[in-house]
Amino acid sequence: MQLYVIGVNHTTAPIQIRENVAFNSEHLGSALRELTTHDATEAAILSTCNRTELYCSTDNPQKPLNWLSQYHKLDVSKLQPYIYTLPNDEAVKHAFRVASGLDSMVLGEAQILGQFKQSVKIAQDAGTLGTLLHKLFQRTFEVAKEVRTNTDVGANSISMAAAAVKLAQRIFGDIREQNVLFIGAGEMIELCADHFAAQKPKSMMVANRTLERGTSLAAKIGGQAILLNGLTDCFAEFDIVITSTASQLPIVGLGMVESAIKARRHRPIFMVDLAVPRDVEAEVAALDDVFLYTVDDLAQVVSDGVVNRQEAALDAELIVTARVEHFMQWLKKRDAVPTIKALRDQAEATRQAELDKALKLIQKGEAPEKVLEGLSNALTNKFLHAPNHALNHAHGEEHAKLEDMIKQLYRIKS
Repeated sequence: MQLYVIGVNHTTAPIQIRENVAFNSEHLGSALRELTTHDATEAAILSTCNRTELYCSTDNPQKPLNWLSQYHKLDVSKLQPYIYTLPNDEAVKHAFRVASGLDSMVLGEAQILGQFKQSVKIAQDAGTLGTLLHKLFQRTFEVAKEVRTNTDVGANSISMAAAAVKLAQRIFGDIREQNVLFIGAGEMIELCADHFAAQKPKSMMVANRTLERGTSLAAKIGGQAILLNGLTDCFAEFDIVITSTASQLPIVGLGMVESAIKARRHRPIFMVDLAVPRDVEAEVAALDDVFLYTVDDLAQVVSDGVVNRQEAALDAELIVTARVEHFMQWLKKRDAVPTIKALRDQAEATRQAELDKALKLIQKGEAPEKVLEGLSNALTNKFLHAPNHALNHAHGEEHAKLEDMIKQLYRIKS
């Protein structure tokens, strides 16, 4: 079994592909158990708006890829062009870079670390982590902490939430006269709500599947809350709409927005869809008086200040490279465990066999001194038989290499 990372992200696949392989966190546990039934011995899945990645131990990386396509009912040939498959040390480096914010759309952003930890917890609860992945993720979070502590890679980074505010200000200027709608009440919406609340908009509303969670967020930002099924009646009231839910189907349809535009007499609506899969039907982008942005559209805004962070990223990459080497050393030692165990078992079997012979001789009345002498000679001869035999049958360069190795193993000074 080898370690692999198999996935797509914002650099290899457009949102139209990423949304088709995204996982709802509520279904991750059962998906992981299904994956490890036949296609992997260990597995974890990281699924965010910018990436879906399988971290797994398997004998064939095609198996998890086939499972991914079957799980999402996709033709694997259509998915293959966007997939990256990273083995062993490349997989380790990728995990370290992702958790450290070096592989994010927003260089140095910190949110991915929390998402990564949550994915690992789900895998742990599902029972799909073994020694290999457990050690990998333990080291991954240690490296991420080291990068954050010792470099400025996260300094002055502009989050998706802050980028959404910047875009809204470009369109409306002063947000204090705008009505803002947040669809969803998860971590991303909460971050956005905090950023918009700081601008003191005219009003804020949270629409959520459950009223309890929506009310909790609304109270925090000084807004109101409604259920999602009440959106149609009030959608036209809002100038700014920020949405990020875990829905597998669009929540804001073309018809809803067309009706809102008509009721607003063509006053513009600014919309940011941070969900993957998308919450807003793609056709909405073609409407006049609608400014619709997806996570991919925010790339230019979040690139502000990236030059300084790229300089810090060079230091972070050095840390990652060094830690990858350390992890691979551990992995090589782990791979040697079966050989070490077999060697010890063989030595123990030899020792026990000679001891049994010696005890029988003593029971027959042989002198203990003579028996011990025979026991020690027998053990010495048997333990040295294999290296002696190998040396006697090796020739040329092979003999020289083997001789050097035996001197190293037995600490023989020339």
